[in-house]
Amino acid sequence: MNIYVGNLGYKVSEDDLRGVFEEYGDVSDVKVITDKYSGRSKGFGFVVMDNDDEANKAIGELNGATLENRQMVVNEARERKRY
Repeated sequence: MNIYVGNLGYKVSEDDLRGVFEEYGDVSDVKVITDKYSGRSKGFGFVVMDNDDEANKAIGELNGATLENRQMVVNEARERKRY
């Protein structure tokens, strides 16, 4: 399952995010989205967990949890709309 993680602090790394989600199960991929010009985090990212039960547990427990003094928004990622 692809999980959206929003409202991240700009200093949160992919390793930080992986560490948080690995407490709930196996994480196959982590990506913090960065600005292509400055390289600075845009404040959100994605985590991929292959086991849906583990992913749903992580979503349920981490949505609203605090990381680096910010309340994360965690939910199942939706398909990006193309215009």
